[in-house]
Amino acid sequence: MKKDCKKLHEMNRRQFLERLGMGSATALTLITFGPVGAAASKTPRGSISSPLGAAGDGPECSMTYRTQNGTGEKISLLGFGMMRLPREQEAVNELVDYALAHGINYFDTAPMYGGGSNETATGLALSRHPRDKYYVATKMSNQNEALWPFEKSKEMYENSFRKLQVDYIDYYLLHSVGGGGLDNLKGRFIDNGLLDFLLEERKAGRIRHLGFSYHGDVKVFDWLLDNNDKYHWDFVQIQMNYLDWNHAQRRGGRRRGDANAEYLYGRLEKLGIQCVIMEPLRGGSLSNVSDDIREQLARARKDDTPARWGFRWVGSHPGVLTALSGMNRMEHLKENVETFSPLEPCTTVENELLARIADKMSGLDTIGCTTCAYCMPCKYGVDIPGNFAFYNKAVVEGRLPLPDSSAPDYEEKRKAYLEAYRAAIPDKARANRCQDCGECLKKCPQQLPIPTHMSRLVEMTRKKS
Repeated sequence: MKKDCKKLHEMNRRQFLERLGMGSATALTLITFGPVGAAASKTPRGSISSPLGAAGDGPECSMTYRTQNGTGEKISLLGFGMMRLPREQEAVNELVDYALAHGINYFDTAPMYGGGSNETATGLALSRHPRDKYYVATKMSNQNEALWPFEKSKEMYENSFRKLQVDYIDYYLLHSVGGGGLDNLKGRFIDNGLLDFLLEERKAGRIRHLGFSYHGDVKVFDWLLDNNDKYHWDFVQIQMNYLDWNHAQRRGGRRRGDANAEYLYGRLEKLGIQCVIMEPLRGGSLSNVSDDIREQLARARKDDTPARWGFRWVGSHPGVLTALSGMNRMEHLKENVETFSPLEPCTTVENELLARIADKMSGLDTIGCTTCAYCMPCKYGVDIPGNFAFYNKAVVEGRLPLPDSSAPDYEEKRKAYLEAYRAAIPDKARANRCQDCGECLKKCPQQLPIPTHMSRLVEMTRKKS
């Protein structure tokens, strides 16, 4: 659906809130629109910005921005996730240049991304632009116990400055807390004095905003927020999408302890802590929906892709500072820029439609993999996310053979599934190569029982007597 930019910008604050199905008293204090590289105003914490500003002068509408609490910095509601970048630096530069030219100013990376190369690639691309035109986020990725000693973690922190070619980091995160529970959190950040060090770095200005990204045991999430008076978190990164809003718990083979996104967002909202959103499309599963769901969405907004629906839903929440998308292809970047330039919030009717779709999708027997590839590489060569992505797509499209081997079409479906599987996954990367070593278990932020799922995939291709 082509946007009428002028009409959208002319909406007043009350009309905007009504589109979201909120009362005018709702704390929608963080939404603002502005030009690329808009100077940050010193907005006091909790002050109200105009939800809609002037439209862009050109044929395209301007990017949607949110205002960072306390500093007034204008952050693009669409953030660039730098996890999966092209191998060629020139291609990375091209993507970054287009993003900056079209209003994206938040770039998220980590020391572990790209096998350790993505911080360098991000730094090379961004350093070609004025430092005040972008905000860079990176993380303390010391999940490996060998990196828990303070000096090892401090070395990772200092390397990030060198690779990113910066003398301060705008947004710094404790990476992927929750896995391993409170003992893991304390070993990585508390007992070694690392969090105290990072707090001092924030005080010195080398870290502008300090937060954490969360996966796993909700007790860790709650503990960090219960101690907010001590740590004063500037932001928190959570997984949020219209499926995980009410259907994250014990879905897709996860272990117990995770929480629905509604709970995570609600706790942060009460504390006035803004969210950075990861997996707004749940690893692509919300852009690769079944034909019947695609038809339902098209009837409501004929020109919107399923991906655009997912982004609009996330961006409609006022506590979201930015929503990350891993855009390693120019066509995806361009579509996402259009979606957020400016964002059209979901209406109450549209939210109800997505909730019904989520209820239906939650009943599918998919594996809760978001294809983040934290589990990779597998020392036995198994393409873990590739295997799971193939299986999930077959589930969504109804191509799995029924468990009942006596079904009339069982053997036909089994053969068709096996043929497609062999064409999609190379022999050396297939599920039957899994040796159940368990190395992937401690790496998976979704806490999936990966070897168990691999055994299940192998069993599916086995002929039953």
